[in-house]
Amino acid sequence: MKSYLRILKYVGRFRIYAILNFVFNLFYAFFNLFSILMVIPFLQIIFKMVTPPTSKPEFSWNIREMLGILNYQFASYVNSHGAYSGLILVSIGVVFMFLFKNIFRYLALYFLAPLRTGVVRELRQGVFDKILQLPLAYFSETRKGDIIARMSNDVKEVESSMMNTIESTFRDPVTMLIFFIAMMTMSFELTIFVLVLLPIAGFAIGRIGKSLKRKSQKEQVQLGYLMSLFEESLSGLRIIKAFNAERYQKGKFLRENRELESLATKAVRRLQVSSPLIEFLSVCVVAALLYYGGSIILDGNGQFSADYFLGYILVFANMLGPARNVANSYVYIQRGIASLERIESIMDAEINIKESLHATNIKTFERAVEYKNVCFQYAEKPVLNGISLKIEKGKMIALVGPSGSGKSTFADLLARYHDVTSGEILIDDYNIRDLRISSLRNQLGIVTQESILFNDTVFNNIAFGIDNALEEDVIKAAKVANAHDFIMRLENGYQTVIGDRGSKLSGGERQRITIARAIYKNPPILILDEATSSLDTESEKLVQDALFKLMKNRTSIVIAHRLSTIQFADEIIVMQEGRIVERGNHTALIAKNGLYAKLVEMQAF
Repeated sequence: MKSYLRILKYVGRFRIYAILNFVFNLFYAFFNLFSILMVIPFLQIIFKMVTPPTSKPEFSWNIREMLGILNYQFASYVNSHGAYSGLILVSIGVVFMFLFKNIFRYLALYFLAPLRTGVVRELRQGVFDKILQLPLAYFSETRKGDIIARMSNDVKEVESSMMNTIESTFRDPVTMLIFFIAMMTMSFELTIFVLVLLPIAGFAIGRIGKSLKRKSQKEQVQLGYLMSLFEESLSGLRIIKAFNAERYQKGKFLRENRELESLATKAVRRLQVSSPLIEFLSVCVVAALLYYGGSIILDGNGQFSADYFLGYILVFANMLGPARNVANSYVYIQRGIASLERIESIMDAEINIKESLHATNIKTFERAVEYKNVCFQYAEKPVLNGISLKIEKGKMIALVGPSGSGKSTFADLLARYHDVTSGEILIDDYNIRDLRISSLRNQLGIVTQESILFNDTVFNNIAFGIDNALEEDVIKAAKVANAHDFIMRLENGYQTVIGDRGSKLSGGERQRITIARAIYKNPPILILDEATSSLDTESEKLVQDALFKLMKNRTSIVIAHRLSTIQFADEIIVMQEGRIVERGNHTALIAKNGLYAKLVEMQAF
């Protein structure tokens, strides 16, 4: 119920549509009721089942009195114009009643449509916005395919199971209330009898709904795992083919797919049993009502006549339709709630990287970046320990060391992908925790080992995140990055779509576009994380030349495995097991004959 109320909060943003839907459903319910009731007195008069009243009854909010007024008015018309004219009037009246009933039903659905689609859009947008806000650590603990499944399949399930029942949520309770009031005014005793029977049926429906929710949760979790397996296979297709592992991967996917089939079959069977069961329970209630009401008539105590009881049964039978819809909606909603709870696990995930309430903007970088006794641990595992380092503006600092020594984490902390466990990082004497994250990252340009590009044009990849980018500025950045020439050889130049992750380009070309992107941003502080380690010698030369142009007059933090690329750094920081073990320029560190000299010797060999 809590999850469904959360959906209704989204509905609140479209309250004007909800109000209009409610109003037209109200008219629909009234015309639905009177389209049933009006036929009874007309037929009674025409077929002379009752004697019409000789004087007009006084109006009151009572079904008996209302029917009496209709009897009087129609009897007067039949006496004046004849029975055939009465039949024509009844036929026309029925047509108009049903016409207006269905007009109001359409108008209710008309205003419900933007509400349904709008709520789903808001839900999907909320998930995407939250994904962009979550720290990187969240995604290292969650399968990418499972996140995609929640964004696509689970949102679709919410749309199909919950939003498709929102019509019932707004229409049927109103209809049931109006019909219930009519039943109460017709016979209080029979209505109390009905109220005793309905909770029994409701209990059985509730048990089905809870069982369906559990099975649906298992199904959606399994679907998420299957999507993860598919995404991993798609990403690792080269390796699968290289190792002739197609058969192995097919078998793995087949096992998980069959498990999903089994769970889905059980859920569908449980879902399908709900409608026949609700139908059967409804008939049981009607049968019990027929027996109870019929016994009262047969006893002859004069509470109501047979035709009046027939009218009551018709009203109750028409109330059963909305009641069945509500019951079915409850069952379907349980399936949707299972998906919604998986979506909520993303929406409610804690954002550890938070801005201070009094965060300030930093517009320029003037003096230095400083790490003061910085420690960081991830999942109780120490990664950095007691790092103290000051990087003056315009200096190039190189980080080297064995894999796992904490080099990339050192850079990630500056960009606030993670927060330090203890100590502090300062930019121009501002603790980065006291800065707005957007203004902090505006000072940084990052080029990573993996060229992260988007399935868009070259132009949009270079000007990524910038609205109304100028073509001459993009071309200028590409020329500095040694990328302009190969871009102009592409089919559509700067408007060429480069494919998924830049798949239409070579490794060196992709990397030069990422460098052009950093040049276009023109940040004062650069972080180069293994920017050339995956390139061949010729590509490395072009990329390295572009990097030297990029680093000119900028503060640079360079993480490198190829030590030949950082020999001219102002200071080389040698890290091991999360600590700084050596520091100095290339010549001084070689002379120390320590870890750095050993790494250089190994690479030279």
